[in-house]
Amino acid sequence: MRVLPRPLVTQALRAPTTGQILVTDVGYYPRASSHGRSRPKGAAQNIVIVCAAGRGTCVVPSGSHAVRAGQAVIIPAGLAHLYEADSDDPWTIWWMHVVGRGVAELFATIGANADQPVLGLGDPPRVIALIDTIINRMERDETMSSLLAASGAAWHALTLLAADRRAVGRERVDPVQVTIEHLRANISTRLSVAELAGMAGLSGSHYAALFRRATGYGTLEYQTRLRMGLARELLDTTDRTITSIARQVGYDDPLYFSRQFRRIHGSSPSEYRSHDKG
Repeated sequence: MRVLPRPLVTQALRAPTTGQILVTDVGYYPRASSHGRSRPKGAAQNIVIVCAAGRGTCVVPSGSHAVRAGQAVIIPAGLAHLYEADSDDPWTIWWMHVVGRGVAELFATIGANADQPVLGLGDPPRVIALIDTIINRMERDETMSSLLAASGAAWHALTLLAADRRAVGRERVDPVQVTIEHLRANISTRLSVAELAGMAGLSGSHYAALFRRATGYGTLEYQTRLRMGLARELLDTTDRTITSIARQVGYDDPLYFSRQFRRIHGSSPSEYRSHDKG
C-alpha cells in the first residue's frame, strides 16, 4: 500500500496534468481475509477496486451488491459505503483512490453511479497491470515524474474500464499473456508467482504451469532473461558503466549482475562489450 502525504496531494492538484487525475492511495491485498472498510460519510477520494479472485460485498445507500472475480467496484467521493471480503472466499483486490478535475467525467463515461457501483470487466488483467504499474512508480519516490506516470496509468485504467463496459461479448484476452506483457514493460521490477497469479486471477500453481507452457521458463528465470536482454542492448548501444546498466535492469550488486549475465550470455558484460558485433 502507498499513500501520498496530504500536503503533496494539495500541491499536485494545482499542477495542470496531475490536477486532472491524481492517485492519492494505491495497493494490492492478496486473499484479504477480514479486510473491510466502513465510511458512513463517504471518502474524500473516488475509489476503484478490481477483484481478481475470491468474493466480497459492497454496501451503498441503494443496497448490498455482491462482488466477484472479474468485477470492479467504483465508489464516487462522498458516497456512504461499506465493503468487505467474503469470510469463506476472501477477495484478492487491486485498488486505488483518485481525485482531480477529470475524474467525475471519467466515472460518468464508465457508467459508474450510486445505484450500481459494481461493474463487470472484459479484461481485468489489463486494468490490474496498470494499477500495479502505479504501485511500482509510487514505490520509487514522490517526485513529480512518478506522480505524472501514476496519473497517466490511472487515466489509462479508467478509460479501459469504460471500454470494457462497451465491449461486452468480445473475445477475452489471455490473462497470462497480459502478465507477460506487463513483465516486458516493467523489466527492472521483480514480481513473484503469487503477485503475477493475483493479477491473472488464477491460483499460483495453475498460473505457474500456464506461464511455463507459454514461455518455456519459470517466472523468475523469464524475468532474469528479460533483464539480461535489456542489459545486452544497453551494452551494445551506450557507453554507460556496467554498474549503471546493472542498476537500470534491477541489480544493486554489479557482481551478482555480472554472474547472471555470464550464465545467460556465456561471457562477462565487459567481455561481451569488447566483442565485434554486426
